[in-house]
Amino acid sequence: MSDRDEAAMGNLEPFEARSPDGVRLHGVVAGNPGGPAILFLHGICQSHLAWRQQLKDPVLAARFRMAAIDLRGHGFSDKPLEAAAYAEDRRWADDVAAAMGAAGLVRPVLVGWSYSGRVITDYLRFHGQSGIAGINFVGAVTRNDPDISGPERRHLAAMLTEDLADHIEATRAFVRGCMARQPAQDDYERLLAVNMMVPLAVRHALIKERSHNPGDLLPGLTVPVLVTHGAEDAIILPVLGERTAAVVPGARLSLYEGVGHTPFMEAPERFNTELAAFVAAVNG
Repeated sequence: MSDRDEAAMGNLEPFEARSPDGVRLHGVVAGNPGGPAILFLHGICQSHLAWRQQLKDPVLAARFRMAAIDLRGHGFSDKPLEAAAYAEDRRWADDVAAAMGAAGLVRPVLVGWSYSGRVITDYLRFHGQSGIAGINFVGAVTRNDPDISGPERRHLAAMLTEDLADHIEATRAFVRGCMARQPAQDDYERLLAVNMMVPLAVRHALIKERSHNPGDLLPGLTVPVLVTHGAEDAIILPVLGERTAAVVPGARLSLYEGVGHTPFMEAPERFNTELAAFVAAVNG
């Protein structure tokens, strides 16, 4: 490894991807340019900043090439306001493929938190499994089940109100409800700020316009799968993680006691250690 590569490992370098429908996606890359690849995909109304404790971890950076994007409608990525830009599964699938290409990731492990469990299944539906090495579902929505919504997920409906004060208060409550314990103030404010960057029309489309996902692809997965879920998750109940692990051949379930919807923030040392072991194993 060159001196330049070693210096770059500690930095987040921006990149831009362009989806086939013209949507510009903002992303960052970090870590060892020659290492096995990881692509992080965040949850609803979040951004690549959710993964700060992974992207900036010196142990992960020394071993792996990591990238994270802002999903369409989020962060610094484009935010088209028409519902079709979010309702059609193919667009999400193509976003993941475009990000992999723009970041130069070869057969990455996809790490999908919450809403991005659905984004990963979109990718699989249209692009198959040959381009990835494995999947880490993190508190992930892998299928639409009526009984997997935790009590704090109720705030999503209020996040669609046109009353600005109610809109903000619902968003604050949703962010607080993502964690079993209150985060540091800087982390909370950062999460809240990126939530408020998502336009109301985009929130509507994300929550109301997406098609039903029956989870039909899960039993056919042949790539290695790690299912990570907080045992105190009040957004997506742990039962969904258990069901995902039960139907995916060979999947391993890792439950985090005392942790909510954000194990990568609430228990970063354990999360990073388990992710590193998983990525190393799937790359043989």
